[in-house]
Amino acid sequence: MAPLDTKPSGAPKGVWKSGKGKGRHTPKGRQFTDEAQAKIARLLGDRPRRRDLLIEFLHLIQDEHGHISADHIAALAVEMRIGQAEIYETATFYAHFDVVKEDDTPPPALTIRVCDSLSCEMAGAQQLQKALEDGLDASEVRVVRAPCMGRCDTAPVLEIGHNHIDHATPEKVQAAIAADDTHAHLPDYEAFAAYEANGGYAKLKELRDGGDWEQVQEDILSSGLRGLGGAGFPSGKKWGFVRMNEGTRYLAVNGDEGEPGTFKDRYYLERTPHVFLEGMLIAAWAVEAETCFIYMRDEYPAVLEILRREIAALERAGIVAPGYIDLRRGAGAYICGEESAMIESIEGKKGLPRHRPPFVAQVGVFNRPTLVHNVETLYWVTKVCREGPECLNSTEKNGRKGLRSYSVSGRVAKPGVYLLPAGSTILDVIEAAGGMAEGQTFKAYQPGGPSSGLLPASMDDIPLDFDTLQPHGTFIGSAAVVVLSDQDTARDAALNMLRFFEDESCGQCTPCRAGCEKAVKLMQADKWDQDLLEDLCQVMGDASICGLGQAAPNPIRLVMKHFADEI
Repeated sequence: MAPLDTKPSGAPKGVWKSGKGKGRHTPKGRQFTDEAQAKIARLLGDRPRRRDLLIEFLHLIQDEHGHISADHIAALAVEMRIGQAEIYETATFYAHFDVVKEDDTPPPALTIRVCDSLSCEMAGAQQLQKALEDGLDASEVRVVRAPCMGRCDTAPVLEIGHNHIDHATPEKVQAAIAADDTHAHLPDYEAFAAYEANGGYAKLKELRDGGDWEQVQEDILSSGLRGLGGAGFPSGKKWGFVRMNEGTRYLAVNGDEGEPGTFKDRYYLERTPHVFLEGMLIAAWAVEAETCFIYMRDEYPAVLEILRREIAALERAGIVAPGYIDLRRGAGAYICGEESAMIESIEGKKGLPRHRPPFVAQVGVFNRPTLVHNVETLYWVTKVCREGPECLNSTEKNGRKGLRSYSVSGRVAKPGVYLLPAGSTILDVIEAAGGMAEGQTFKAYQPGGPSSGLLPASMDDIPLDFDTLQPHGTFIGSAAVVVLSDQDTARDAALNMLRFFEDESCGQCTPCRAGCEKAVKLMQADKWDQDLLEDLCQVMGDASICGLGQAAPNPIRLVMKHFADEI
């Protein structure tokens, strides 16, 4: 049978249909330019295009161009073979990425971030920011507010580029701009050679050569060491929980010290980083971790550079294999201090806390069992392993055993980090910090960051330790002590704390997202509606997914309880 001739009559030979072709000239979706793709390919170099490295790649673009354009996102999506919407959502979740849409004007080349946490606000941060906005050319320098930078002992503080200006003034800023001084300044610290010469890593090598991890775990438990990021879980117990799981295991270090008023981790890392690093490697040995992830906040550029250098030194010395320690850079999100949100961020995603169970000891990084420790906790792991459990448990005060690193700021003469017995009271802490600043009378204090709220000066005999503050509706948390004087009002301090929580809520759950916003509005009234605020606090505490929404009501409740005359 002859084939059916479907050609139109009179059509030229070889033409099967008439009319113009309607095929697509470009792929579906937003297009990218060849120039953008070449730039992205050059920036990424020979790095593997893994999904979990998305935030690291966004940092490369932000550092190189000062912003992330729609063109950059489109080209990066092609390079990584993921959706542009996924990249956009991740980039806009983090405060340190400036995402610029089509036809929008990129931010100026220089950004100044003025800290507005409680200690800095008490030191005049609002006036400082206004003076800078009035005195600088907005087309050349962008001035924005920013949450705590972990330098509360030198308030007010700002960051110009990546250079922190302590006790900041407009004159210091002008001088830094004139000198193009916008890069991080590294402090003097104990580098690898000096640490090793003083016996550093000898204990790690001894344990690797035949140590008993269960004996080390018992030493950690008997020392009384608990999680010093704020949760206070007995540190050694985590090791057994992680080891009982078969297969690949990881260790993740929570270096996202974002609780306003806290700077103890930075204090230790800027002085003796290898005490922490050895503790991390001992813990990794104990659980047979395949990789150690260090998640360090972007607000600590000097610490990030110190860690880059010293990790490289460990690799050169053969103490760790190249890539065994994976340093990850946060991007400005307080919520990533919550361990499951941190793990999401390590995986290159938005830092949204996970529902639990399962817990991260079972399902952590890349869904594998993961041991999570705070920086200072690992600092003490080294100390306990080298000096014995008695380096902690032999100190006793007010019925409490151990030592605590208190970050002290506010109206004291000498703000700083003070290592004191765990049973110390607020009066002991103030005394260690040189007493009250001149002309100031002690009025109130924040015992452990905004999450802990405020206590009045009359409650000055409570040991500032785990478990001692819960009967009073608060907790020690990260031991971030901020001291208020008669020149401050508790209601204004509480409002500062709730504004912080409002900004930093990840938005995943309604009780926290809407509750913080509603609380801020109610707290701005001349007279607080205490019944309505208490209802709001109850809902937030009962229904929020993670500790942010659960603890955010504490400043409200404690002000209503102890400072009712102000509201």
